Amino acid sequence: MPNTFHRVGQGPHPVIVLHGWFGDAHAFEPIEPWLSGDAFSYVFMDYRGYGGMRNAAGRYRIDEIAADTLALADALGFDRFSLVGHSMGGMAIERVAALAPERVRALVPVAPVPCGGVTLEPAARALLEGAAGDLAKRRAIIDRSTGGRLPAAWVQWKAAYSAEHSSAQAFAAYLAAWADTDFSESIDGRHPVLALVGEHDPVFDAALMAATYVRRYPRAAVQVLQNAGHYPMNETPLALVAAIERFLHEVAAV
Repeated sequence: MPNTFHRVGQGPHPVIVLHGWFGDAHAFEPIEPWLSGDAFSYVFMDYRGYGGMRNAAGRYRIDEIAADTLALADALGFDRFSLVGHSMGGMAIERVAALAPERVRALVPVAPVPCGGVTLEPAARALLEGAAGDLAKRRAIIDRSTGGRLPAAWVQWKAAYSAEHSSAQAFAAYLAAWADTDFSESIDGRHPVLALVGEHDPVFDAALMAATYVRRYPRAAVQVLQNAGHYPMNETPLALVAAIERFLHEVAAV
C-alpha cells in the first residue's frame, strides 16, 4: 500500500511534492488553488509518521522517504516525474534523484536541507531536539526561521498544526535524518535544479545554496523569494507557484 497522498491536476507532467519537518501532505495547501492542473499533475505525499501516515511504523530516515516516493510513483504509473521538496523534503528529493536518476526530470528544492546535512551548534541542536514534545520550542524555531516578523497567531497555528499532524516519535527521529545524513558523494549532477529560498531565512539562504546545489549541479540556479522566510508556501504562495511553474515549463520545453 503506497503512502497516503492527494492529487491536484491531471496534466501530462507529473510532479511529486515532499513536505518539510513541520508539515505533512497538506503543508502546500495555500498554493494548491493556483497550480496549473492542465499542464501538471501534482501529488502531495505523507511520510511515515505524518498526516494520514501518522500511525505508520517506520525507520524515519531519508532513504525510507525516497523509497516510499518511488513506490508511490510506481503505483501511480509515473515513469518520469519532477520533484518539489520543502526543507527536509529538499534533501529527500535529492535522494530520490540519486536512487533513480533516469526517472527524474527536474528538482525544485524549497528552503532545502542540502544532501550533506547541516552542522548544528549545541544550543541549536538542543532546541530542535526538545521540539518534539514542547510547543513553545516549536514556536521559537518557526519564528526564528521566518525572521521573527510574522504574526504570533500564525506562528502558534503552525506549531500546533505540526504537533497535531505528526507523531512525536517520528518528528524526533527525523531530526537526525535531515541534520546528520550525508549522501553528497552519490550526486552525479545531471538534473536541472531551481533552489528557492526566502530572503528572511537565516539558515537555508542563497549562500548555502551556492555552496551546495550550485557546486554539485552544473544546471542549478538559485532564486531568492522576496518577503519570505522558511515557509514560502504560507508567506508568498503566488510567488512560489510562479517560480516553480516557470522553471518546470522551461524544463518541459527542452
